[in-house]
Amino acid sequence: MTLYAAYGTNLDPSRMRQRCPHSPLRGTGWLQGWRLTFAGEDIGWDGAMVTIVEDPFEQVFVAVYDITDDDAASLDQWEAADLGLYRKTRVRVELLSGEVVAWVYVLDAWEGGLPSASYLGVLAEAAEAGDAPADYVRALRRRECRSNQ
Repeated sequence: MTLYAAYGTNLDPSRMRQRCPHSPLRGTGWLQGWRLTFAGEDIGWDGAMVTIVEDPFEQVFVAVYDITDDDAASLDQWEAADLGLYRKTRVRVELLSGEVVAWVYVLDAWEGGLPSASYLGVLAEAAEAGDAPADYVRALRRRECRSNQ
């Protein structure tokens, strides 16, 4: 097994149970030196899509999973990593139990663009379901977005 750090809609434990039924949650924590942002507005079906970029002054809330090889392959399909939409990057995550190395998906697109209001709502609900701090969820809900059309 390897460790996977979820930061977007995969923060929702029920979504991860469906996508990766053999991969237990190890814990939640912070990805220091990274920032949550949006990119790929031109390739997203509903506006820009969530991703992360390096930023020494920021942090991203994550859920870390012990992921099996089969579940990782399934997740690659869900995230279109097998098509080259996302790439995997190894990062250091601070859990309460200590620092671990995990991989994350990073969108292979230019940063910029706005997510739809509905997508931003799904991200905030996933963060809330994943026990993200209330101020983190609030900040997600307050982000600028484009109106649904």
